[in-house]
Amino acid sequence: MTLAIPLTGDAVSPQAHKLLTAVRELVELSRGTVTVEPAAPAEQPIAEGPEVRLLTGSRQALLDGAALPLTRLEFDLMLYLAERPRRVFSRAQLLAAVWGYERAGERTVDVHVRRLRLKLGASVPAITTVYGVGYRLADDARIEIMPHD
Repeated sequence: MTLAIPLTGDAVSPQAHKLLTAVRELVELSRGTVTVEPAAPAEQPIAEGPEVRLLTGSRQALLDGAALPLTRLEFDLMLYLAERPRRVFSRAQLLAAVWGYERAGERTVDVHVRRLRLKLGASVPAITTVYGVGYRLADDARIEIMPHD
């Protein structure tokens, strides 16, 4: 019988140590052996699908190597979200950070997000709506920021 107990980090927690000791005693009573092996490193999944490159020096966007015509605000919005992955921003926060003011209607952000999604196409997950809060970069978005062309 093989029992795998995944342990994270270098140090074994006191609870995990007690569990290992109890299992070792049970196995030794049955004349078995206990070996402790380091866990195999988890493989990083290879992201699939189209990739977007943001060339900040020339302010160009490329979708799988082809030019993607973005307006200034669409480019700035995409860059802002790509520089801050996994963070959720309200419409007011995006207006202040990308547009530079808060006086415009918050639906302005919705319109730009919708247009950006249309330009990227359905095959490119880029911006996720967090209902009741705002927007964030999608977890599986493949966006690379390149500071120089």
